[in-house]
Amino acid sequence: MSESFYSARVLIRLQSDVNDPQGLTVLGSLRDIGHEQVRGVRVGKIIDVTLQASDEAQALELIDRMCRDLLVNPVIESYEVELRTGAQSGV
Repeated sequence: MSESFYSARVLIRLQSDVNDPQGLTVLGSLRDIGHEQVRGVRVGKIIDVTLQASDEAQALELIDRMCRDLLVNPVIESYEVELRTGAQSGV
């Protein structure tokens, strides 16, 4: 069976009960420049990964393992994965 390229976007966010100092800094800065209507800011990160897999299920399994092994700190972060097929060989 031939392998296909997949593009995965991993969206990582601090869990809701974890303090977000970067989010608080951005909130303060937005208010300082006149955006008083902003009530909350949470800052996260996006990681784009291109990989080869035999099918979508294997691609999701590989990305999930990458998240658990390195990309995400499960004590303070949660994540979700957006997977697309037909990606090029680079990100």
